[in-house]
Amino acid sequence: MSSEITLFVNPTAGRGRGAHAAQPTASALRAAGFCVRTVVGTDAPDALARLRAAVREGTGAVIAVGGDGMVSLALQALAGTQVPLGVVAVGTGNDFARALGLPVREPERAGRLAAGAIEEGRIRDIDLGRVGDTWYGTVLCSGFDSKVNDRGNRMRLPAGRFRYDLAMIAELAAFRPFPYRITLDDGPVIETEATLVAVGNGSSYGGGMRICADAVPDDGLFDVTVVADCSRATLLTVFPQVYKGTHLSHPKVTVHRARTITLEAPGLTAYADGEPVGPLPVTAACVPGALRLLT
Repeated sequence: MSSEITLFVNPTAGRGRGAHAAQPTASALRAAGFCVRTVVGTDAPDALARLRAAVREGTGAVIAVGGDGMVSLALQALAGTQVPLGVVAVGTGNDFARALGLPVREPERAGRLAAGAIEEGRIRDIDLGRVGDTWYGTVLCSGFDSKVNDRGNRMRLPAGRFRYDLAMIAELAAFRPFPYRITLDDGPVIETEATLVAVGNGSSYGGGMRICADAVPDDGLFDVTVVADCSRATLLTVFPQVYKGTHLSHPKVTVHRARTITLEAPGLTAYADGEPVGPLPVTAACVPGALRLLT
């Protein structure tokens, strides 16, 4: 392994926590005898281009400092390579780190653990989801939740997560189930009315909503959570249960496991790791061992 380690930093993550979180991580790496290279882009495409260049030039590992958006960018450069990823999770959601048992909003501890993992070779191979050329680590969602994302992204005010709370209220007012066509692996097409379909490589999205609570990131399979057509009242009853994962036992919720899935529904956008992937139809594949993770 190269002695140069790349810090991939989003300085604005977590209202500025990213910039401060990089310092103890760099100190821990240097104390362990590693050279540290910091990559910060002017925007997401520039940051990804710079990280890909670092990977081509032979970095020993990449440590993403920020939130799930920064991890998602890192996956695009590291998936399918031998370069391992470490995570210093200081963003808003941090679902990738949470699902894998990594420290959340503890930058000094996360930095020390990453440095120790590099020294001792503690690496775990995990699966990733892939849609076209896009890789994801946590959940691909479509339906009510993606409609909330669509609306929230169009709103300028208020700032922060409250914007998405308002978007959820607005979507509830206009709520209706969506006509899906779902194909699991090589099975028959399932035609159903559903509130949402979530395709989980990891267990949670949205900052701890355990929509695919039993998903295991190294079993070679997605957990596919289908919330059937339900009333607004039922949705309001079921949705709070998502934070504990107890919604999976509700009669309106079905879980499937599959290596590939195709989702078709008119007027819906798919989001993966919180980022827009594109309009349905989409096909997602679970790629075993696609990422080497520092543990």
